[in-house]
Amino acid sequence: MEEENKIVKTSTIQVHVGTNVNNVPVRMLWSADDGGVENQEAGAMLLSFWDPKDKNTLKVDLWTKDLTIEEMKQFFHQTLVTMADTFEKATGEKNISEDLRDYCYHFAEKMDILPE
Repeated sequence: MEEENKIVKTSTIQVHVGTNVNNVPVRMLWSADDGGVENQEAGAMLLSFWDPKDKNTLKVDLWTKDLTIEEMKQFFHQTLVTMADTFEKATGEKNISEDLRDYCYHFAEKMDILPE
Protein backbone atom coordinates (compact mmCIF):
# COMPACT_ATOMS: atom_id res chain seq x y z
CA MET A 1 0.00 0.00 0.00
CA GLU A 2 2.86 2.37 0.77
CA GLU A 3 4.12 1.94 -2.81
CA GLU A 4 0.77 3.20 -4.18
CA ASN A 5 1.20 6.51 -2.31
CA LYS A 6 4.75 7.13 -3.50
CA ILE A 7 5.01 9.88 -6.13
CA VAL A 8 7.00 8.58 -9.07
CA LYS A 9 6.14 11.30 -11.60
CA THR A 10 4.66 14.79 -11.71
CA SER A 11 2.70 16.49 -14.49
CA THR A 12 2.06 20.12 -15.26
CA ILE A 13 -0.99 21.79 -16.74
CA GLN A 14 -0.55 25.46 -17.59
CA VAL A 15 -3.19 28.09 -18.28
CA HIS A 16 -2.19 31.47 -19.71
CA VAL A 17 -4.82 34.20 -19.49
CA GLY A 18 -4.38 37.43 -21.41
CA THR A 19 -6.49 40.32 -20.16
CA ASN A 20 -7.34 43.76 -21.48
CA VAL A 21 -6.90 47.06 -19.64
CA ASN A 22 -10.05 46.31 -17.61
CA ASN A 23 -8.64 42.94 -16.50
CA VAL A 24 -11.21 41.08 -18.63
CA PRO A 25 -9.91 37.88 -20.26
CA VAL A 26 -9.48 38.28 -24.02
CA ARG A 27 -7.42 35.15 -24.73
CA MET A 28 -6.76 31.89 -22.93
CA LEU A 29 -4.24 29.23 -23.88
CA TRP A 30 -3.60 25.97 -22.07
CA SER A 31 -0.94 23.30 -22.28
CA ALA A 32 -0.61 19.80 -20.83
CA ASP A 33 2.64 18.04 -21.59
CA ASP A 34 1.34 14.56 -20.78
CA GLY A 35 -1.71 15.09 -22.96
CA GLY A 36 0.22 16.41 -25.93
CA VAL A 37 -1.57 19.76 -25.72
CA GLU A 38 0.45 22.90 -26.40
CA ASN A 39 -1.02 26.40 -26.40
CA GLN A 40 -4.56 25.24 -27.15
CA GLU A 41 -7.01 28.14 -27.48
CA ALA A 42 -9.88 28.15 -24.98
CA GLY A 43 -12.94 30.37 -24.72
CA ALA A 44 -13.91 29.37 -21.18
CA MET A 45 -12.75 27.25 -18.26
CA LEU A 46 -14.10 25.94 -14.98
CA LEU A 47 -11.36 24.77 -12.65
CA SER A 48 -12.21 23.24 -9.29
CA PHE A 49 -9.98 21.89 -6.53
CA TRP A 50 -11.14 20.00 -3.44
CA ASP A 51 -9.57 21.27 -0.24
CA PRO A 52 -9.52 18.20 2.05
CA LYS A 53 -8.55 20.25 5.10
CA ASP A 54 -11.44 22.72 4.93
CA LYS A 55 -13.79 20.31 3.10
CA ASN A 56 -14.51 23.00 0.54
CA THR A 57 -14.20 23.61 -3.19
CA LEU A 58 -11.77 26.21 -4.47
CA LYS A 59 -12.52 27.34 -8.00
CA VAL A 60 -11.64 29.59 -10.87
CA ASP A 61 -14.25 30.30 -13.56
CA LEU A 62 -13.12 32.37 -16.55
CA TRP A 63 -14.39 33.10 -20.03
CA THR A 64 -13.19 35.41 -22.76
CA LYS A 65 -15.08 38.55 -23.63
CA ASP A 66 -15.89 37.21 -27.11
CA LEU A 67 -17.48 33.95 -25.93
CA THR A 68 -21.07 34.00 -27.12
CA ILE A 69 -24.03 33.15 -24.93
CA GLU A 70 -24.77 30.18 -27.22
CA GLU A 71 -21.22 28.90 -26.71
CA MET A 72 -21.57 29.32 -22.93
CA LYS A 73 -24.83 27.34 -22.97
CA GLN A 74 -23.14 24.51 -24.90
CA PHE A 75 -20.06 24.67 -22.65
CA PHE A 76 -22.19 24.30 -19.51
CA HIS A 77 -24.25 21.49 -21.01
CA GLN A 78 -21.18 19.52 -22.06
CA THR A 79 -19.53 20.15 -18.69
CA LEU A 80 -22.60 18.89 -16.80
CA VAL A 81 -22.72 15.72 -18.93
CA THR A 82 -19.03 15.13 -18.29
CA MET A 83 -19.55 15.67 -14.56
CA ALA A 84 -22.24 12.98 -14.54
CA ASP A 85 -19.86 10.57 -16.27
CA THR A 86 -17.00 11.42 -13.92
CA PHE A 87 -19.20 11.12 -10.83
CA GLU A 88 -20.38 7.67 -11.87
CA LYS A 89 -16.84 6.53 -12.63
CA ALA A 90 -15.51 7.86 -9.31
CA THR A 91 -18.34 6.67 -7.05
CA GLY A 92 -20.20 3.90 -8.88
CA GLU A 93 -23.44 5.81 -8.18
CA LYS A 94 -25.26 4.89 -11.39
CA ASN A 95 -28.80 5.98 -10.41
CA ILE A 96 -27.97 9.54 -9.38
CA SER A 97 -25.65 9.87 -12.38
CA GLU A 98 -28.58 8.94 -14.63
CA ASP A 99 -30.68 11.56 -12.81
CA LEU A 100 -28.01 14.14 -13.56
CA ARG A 101 -27.95 13.08 -17.22
CA ASP A 102 -31.75 13.50 -17.29
CA TYR A 103 -31.27 17.03 -15.94
CA CYS A 104 -28.65 17.65 -18.66
CA TYR A 105 -31.26 16.76 -21.26
CA HIS A 106 -33.73 19.13 -19.56
CA PHE A 107 -31.06 21.87 -19.48
CA ALA A 108 -30.34 21.43 -23.20
CA GLU A 109 -34.04 21.48 -23.99
CA LYS A 110 -34.63 24.67 -21.97
CA MET A 111 -31.55 26.34 -23.47
CA ASP A 112 -32.73 25.32 -26.96
CA ILE A 113 -29.42 23.60 -27.76
CA LEU A 114 -30.66 20.09 -28.54
CA PRO A 115 -29.36 18.78 -31.87
CA GLU A 116 -31.91 18.97 -34.68
